[in-house]
Amino acid sequence: MKISELVKKTGVSKETIHYYIREGVLQKPYKTGSNKADYSPDYVEQIRLIKALRENYFLPIPVIKKLMKKHNRQSPADRSAFRFISQYIRPLDQLLPDGVNGRKAFIEATGISEKWLDRMEQWGIIKAEDRDGKPYYSQDDVIIGRLLVDMDRIGIGPRDGFDPSELRDFIVLFRGLVARNVERIRQVGRQKAERGEHWEKSSQSTEVMSLFFYHIYRKMVKEEYRRYFNQNGQDSPDEN
Repeated sequence: MKISELVKKTGVSKETIHYYIREGVLQKPYKTGSNKADYSPDYVEQIRLIKALRENYFLPIPVIKKLMKKHNRQSPADRSAFRFISQYIRPLDQLLPDGVNGRKAFIEATGISEKWLDRMEQWGIIKAEDRDGKPYYSQDDVIIGRLLVDMDRIGIGPRDGFDPSELRDFIVLFRGLVARNVERIRQVGRQKAERGEHWEKSSQSTEVMSLFFYHIYRKMVKEEYRRYFNQNGQDSPDEN
């Protein structure tokens, strides 16, 4: 594709793309003439990733260059995961959480349909709190809404044989685990003389357990895929 088409698909200016190439963040494209070059579809994903790393992580070009070299040596499965995670796990969002006021604003921010929002709220997966008579959705709710849309987009939806009611079962299971963990924290808190120390421990526990569940689920899924491919005499995608 021509650079004009690449600019249109990525939202990154021609000058910036040339800068990435000069700095070695992007490889030089195939030359079709003295002043013409052909850009493969891979450039679209790479530029979007660079853009995400700059906007979401505020990384300087030398660091991004190292990351891109490592990224290009990864397996297709790991490259895909890296691109996806860079869109959702954004340090600024974690440090300065911000939600959305109003149902219409939530739908616009996430892309979720009104029908699916109704169902997710009925199941307790998304839950707004009342603020001055209007629903307020937390940042976590916004991220969950976007993930639900992406689940359907990448093939984890009703049209692909996935039963959405399983999400409700997950919520029931997690609520039980969370309730028990919070009760333990409260019991410890009663023994603490200083309230500030109790809330500090509660906050730390929240983040530690969240990261634990994220990584344990990720680890188990990878293990199951490896087992499946090994049983069928195939190489796992994360090994290619």
